Amino acid sequence: MLDDYSPHQQKIIKRFYANKEGIGLQRLGELVSELFLAEGKKRQRVWKSIVAALEKLELPQSRIDHLVKKDDATLLAKLIKELSAK
Repeated sequence: MLDDYSPHQQKIIKRFYANKEGIGLQRLGELVSELFLAEGKKRQRVWKSIVAALEKLELPQSRIDHLVKKDDATLLAKLIKELSAK
C-alpha cells in the first residue's frame, strides 16, 4: 500500500499512525475547551464531535453514553487526564 508514496510521504504516514492516539487526545482536549464555553445548539454540536472522537479512541459505548447523559465537561476533562496517563 505504501509503495505508491515517496519515502518522505511514507515516513509522514507512519508517524501519523504511530501518534494517532496522542492526536486524538489533543483534539478531544480542544473539544472540551469548546464545551466549557458552548451553550444551546452549539453545545449539542460539540457533543456530537466529542462522541465521534471518543469512538475513534475506542472508548466503550457505555462510558460514552454515561458522559453524554451527565453533560459535564469536568468529567470529560478527568477522562482525558486518565487516558493521557496511560
